[in-house]
Amino acid sequence: MKFNLPKEPLMTIDDLPFKKISKGKVRENFDLGDELLIIASDRISAFDVIMPNGIPGKGVLLTQISLWWFEQAAKIMPTHLVENHDARVRETLKDYPHLVERSMIVKKLNPMPIEAIVRGYLAGSGWGEYKKTGRLFEFELPAGMKESQKLPEPLFTPTTKAAEGHDMPITNEECAEILGEGLFNTIKEASLKLYDMGAKKAAASGIILADTKFEFGTDADGKVYLIDEVLTPDSSRYWPADLYKVGQSQPSYDKQYVRDWLETLDWNKQAPGPMLPDEVVNNTIKVYSEALTKLMGAF
Repeated sequence: MKFNLPKEPLMTIDDLPFKKISKGKVRENFDLGDELLIIASDRISAFDVIMPNGIPGKGVLLTQISLWWFEQAAKIMPTHLVENHDARVRETLKDYPHLVERSMIVKKLNPMPIEAIVRGYLAGSGWGEYKKTGRLFEFELPAGMKESQKLPEPLFTPTTKAAEGHDMPITNEECAEILGEGLFNTIKEASLKLYDMGAKKAAASGIILADTKFEFGTDADGKVYLIDEVLTPDSSRYWPADLYKVGQSQPSYDKQYVRDWLETLDWNKQAPGPMLPDEVVNNTIKVYSEALTKLMGAF
């Protein structure tokens, strides 16, 4: 499977004949009437700061991984992609072919005000919490667990979805109060099923899916859809299975390489961020490409 990766990063998307209605850290959204055009730039953020230079082709890789996973996820629940998606994108962007592989056309839906996180391993903020409290947020865990150890079972650990700043962990009970009991149960069940599906397919490709984030939205009739991105290196913690060792942090298929480099600097983690050197840019492209190759086949 071949994709056209640019040599220079696409940092913003302008000059389209559609109204731009929002701009996130990576994606820009355009109004198509009853639908949205979502285009992934090559911007990269760390510690909630967008770096001044991007990763050439990152938006293409993220979009293609997400589209591949949406196809798998559709067997579990509806997704926000429109029908005849690929043809619709090509037709809509026929005058902008360089944007096709980094674009999605999706239904307009009402996003839920939470992020649905499923953790299968003790890592990241979960490991930090366990070291302090012996728990994974609200959940009791066995004593003596080690960093990166597989949990007894995957756990649903939702967070708030902050417009600014960091998302904050909430309990399942608090999440049910925000969403309503019925919607909460639907989201929790779907999230655990999606994680199970993703973990099994990743394992078959020699990759461990340690944890991931899902987002959901509803239409006017209250029907629930999987939205945003799904099981990408930006929304998930992927580890190469052949290098996995319990008791330490793991090499990963995500932007951890960027974070690790930033941690070596005398930088206060406030904007503006520092320019990423070529070595960091090239290694980040490499890990994203390797994840896509393993998951989807020859790249």
